[in-house]
This record gives sequence, structure tokens and C-alpha cells, in this order.
Amino acid sequence: MKVAIIGANGKVGSRLGQLLAERGDEPVGYIRKKEQAPDLEALRMKTNVADLVETDVAEYASMLEGTDVVVFAAGAGGAGVDATKAVDGEGVSKMIAAAENAGVERFLLVSAFPDAWRDKDMPDSFEFYMKMKRKADAGLAKSSLDWTILRPGTLTDDPGTGKVKLGPVIPYGQVSRDDVAAVLAELINNDETARLVLELTEGETPIQEAVADQKRPLQ
Repeated sequence: MKVAIIGANGKVGSRLGQLLAERGDEPVGYIRKKEQAPDLEALRMKTNVADLVETDVAEYASMLEGTDVVVFAAGAGGAGVDATKAVDGEGVSKMIAAAENAGVERFLLVSAFPDAWRDKDMPDSFEFYMKMKRKADAGLAKSSLDWTILRPGTLTDDPGTGKVKLGPVIPYGQVSRDDVAAVLAELINNDETARLVLELTEGETPIQEAVADQKRPLQ
């Protein structure tokens, strides 16, 4: 299966690419700088250089031809309101259009847990980030794609446990990036999770079982 990973140089995207390559899929990492390619190629990922701000829909669509699944795991990473709007908001819209134009049916979006940091006094820029995430979710949900929206809790760099809590509405918590990548890899293998919004935290259920529990027949 050929999987395009938007934001492959990120901590979740790179982990996902490595998992997919190890199981025999064909991950293609979309990166902004060619200098990022060697690290990903060392993980047995192919790479395409494209910028979410500068590259247009037609060019992305051309690169996506023959792709089975798009995973959007990019983010501005707190680089400011303009960058957040361009990447987390407009970047998602651009990739939705490109996927539709290229005939890609499956699209997975790494979004944000609605309860994130609600117990802290966060700046306006964070609220704008959450607004962009919500707007991106809504845009994907009304698209023609077989989408799945994954909303992980607070991300950690702890080693993955292979066990999670996954569902449409769950209590807020944290989750390792290893386990987020593993859940994405499992979702890719399960078309029956299309058109679901799923929240994710650490838990006690093995990932394969947790994903299987969410499956439903495609409408």
C-alpha cells in the first residue's frame, strides 16, 4: 500500500513511516526541505519535497497519483498565527483538494483533543490553533474522501506500550507518539474506521483490538 505522509519529518510522521516500511508498505514522506530526506530514507521511506504554503493543489495532486492513503501529520508547531493558519488550516484544505483530484480515497488527519490544556491559562495563539484544528476537521468531514480524524491527547516521547484507550468520546489524557503512530498504522489497514472521529490516550487495550472495536461497515 502506498501511503503519503504529510509532515513526515515530524515525530509522529517519521515513526509512522518507519512502521509502514517495516511491514512492507510503501511510505512516501512529504517534506519541506531536501536536507530532511536522508534521515527519512534511512528509515526506508521515499521522499517528495513539497511546501504546504508554496506548492499548489495541482502539483500536489500530480505527486499523489497512485497513492492509496494520505496521512496528514503536519503542524506549524507554535510558529505563530500566520504559520498555524497556513499549515494547520489552509494546508489541510489544500491536501483534501489534492487527494480528491488525484483519486485518493482514504485520508487520515491527526487533529487535536478538544480538552487539550483547558486547565491552563493559554495564550490567544493557542485558541487560534484549536480553532484551525476544528475548521480542518469540519472541512475534511464534508469532503468526498473516506476520512478518519484522530485526536490524540497530550503527546509524550515515552516509549510506546502498545496499549491505548480509543473511542469517539473518552476522558482527556496523554499518549506516547510511538502509540499514536502505531494506531495510525492500524487505522490505515482498516477501511471500516472511515468517517469516524476518534480520541486517543494511553490505556489498557492492545492497539489492534482497540481499532477493531471501532470498526463499522462503510455506508
